[in-house]
Amino acid sequence: MMKQKYAVVILFCLICASGLTSFGSYRATERLVSEDMACALTKALAEQQSDVISTDTIRVFNSYLKLEQLRGNAVLAVATRQERHRVGDHRSGMGLRCEAKCSAATIFSLSDQRPASVLWTMALLWGIYCFWRYRRQVPMVAFGGLAYSEDEGRFYNAMGMQVRLTPMQQQLMEMFFRSESHQLTKTEICDALWPKKDDANDTLYTLIRRLKPIIEEHSELKIESDRGRAYELKLR
Repeated sequence: MMKQKYAVVILFCLICASGLTSFGSYRATERLVSEDMACALTKALAEQQSDVISTDTIRVFNSYLKLEQLRGNAVLAVATRQERHRVGDHRSGMGLRCEAKCSAATIFSLSDQRPASVLWTMALLWGIYCFWRYRRQVPMVAFGGLAYSEDEGRFYNAMGMQVRLTPMQQQLMEMFFRSESHQLTKTEICDALWPKKDDANDTLYTLIRRLKPIIEEHSELKIESDRGRAYELKLR
């Protein structure tokens, strides 16, 4: 039985891996697109020997693009910038800078999102599986790091591992869990476990002695004696 928090951790890891893979692919494509546009723009401007953008500039620019999907999607823009004509000159001139730009949507469409899609699908399927498990989860009664499944008739520790008990130990622990106070008198225990035995005190003592270390190993509980008249399952 997988503990719920571990299922959530796995789902979170799948989502993070999906996001990081998608982002990594996008950034790699973004660098590739930038290099392609910069190279194409340099060649286009060198061919026309002018910084003026015209219809021919755009046509030539597109022809130099190596990525076919960029053609018609990459745009050219002109930005202004202040330039000093020479060192020590106090006059400022307005220069023009030609830039190639591309939308984030285009870059994303060019990136290889198949690995990320696989991870997203795995995350979705795992989320559906966790939800399904949660909906059909067997009702549990928990106390002190120990959980009891009424339907399965089993005890589990905080790690979700089954606690192995003998039939007598199982019966006694079920009685403790069904008691609101988690307290049982010696008479109640003996009548339930050994109804035909006149004196079961020694047998009960042995049962309790062997059960104590098991309970303390797998939970935050302990079994205490109340002046020899009763036993109580309580937090340590």
